[in-house]
Amino acid sequence: MPICVFDVRADGSTSVPTDTKLTGDAVYRWWHFDLTDPMLEPWVREHLHEIPAGSLVQKQTRPRCDRFESGLILNLRGINLNDGEDADEMVSVRMYVESDLLITVRRKKVFAIDAIRRAAEDNNAPPSPAEYLEELVARLTHRVEEHVTTIDEMADFFEDDLEDKETPMPHELPEIRRSVIRLRRYLEPQRAALTKLASLDIPLIPEDSQLELREQANSAMIAVEELDELRDRLVSVQEEHDANVAQRQARHGYVLSVAAAIFLPLSFITGLFGVNVGGMPGVDHPWAFALLCLGMLVLAVLMFLVLKLVRWI
Repeated sequence: MPICVFDVRADGSTSVPTDTKLTGDAVYRWWHFDLTDPMLEPWVREHLHEIPAGSLVQKQTRPRCDRFESGLILNLRGINLNDGEDADEMVSVRMYVESDLLITVRRKKVFAIDAIRRAAEDNNAPPSPAEYLEELVARLTHRVEEHVTTIDEMADFFEDDLEDKETPMPHELPEIRRSVIRLRRYLEPQRAALTKLASLDIPLIPEDSQLELREQANSAMIAVEELDELRDRLVSVQEEHDANVAQRQARHGYVLSVAAAIFLPLSFITGLFGVNVGGMPGVDHPWAFALLCLGMLVLAVLMFLVLKLVRWI
């Protein structure tokens, strides 16, 4: 039923338990489940109080940190590194932690947990639940920082492109703006959850772990602040691109207006002399067409000079 289960001893060595008890005789027992497992909900409701059991099997979650009796209910989010999926569609991990018990539940693969699982298979697991939380939070936060840095580099590139007013708006700019919004949606409550986790005064989280968790909470706060800045920078980039497009359209419209102003009287003359009725002057004169063209040229020059005089061009 579980993806994995380990009994973790004080030196980080592990063993796979042969019994089905909730806890063992090691420092703590780690149960890791997939949310889609149909046996998960009956199992947690059989072994846990209804409140932590319900938090582990919720279909939709947001980052949270709540103390429950001597344990801890904790939900966190991480960058989605699964193939073919958007990184900003963050993956969630639901946790219930006690001094001798750790239960984690995920819907999609969480690479930070997978790395800890591989370490546990190599007898190098975090030796206590608090240190497990330290390592998990550090891994999740590090991946967030890397992703935010990638977006920041793209924003720098977009801003450099603005030096050339003719550069078209990057086609990926709207999607990156939406990505920043989605990341901000999850990371702000995650920052609050980590801050609360670091400030909890419970035996489960010793002082050394609190110090490390405070650093991670600070890193999460910096990531949120950077996302706020990126959101404003990307809005500014799009607004400047929109302004450049509007300026080019206005310039093109202005040129067309000037051309129309010059050619409007010429169009009137050609229309007038193009009527097919008797009595048109110059019909029998061999130089009439040349004189008409010359007169129209002179009129076009005069129109240009008038527009220049009134400062339309």
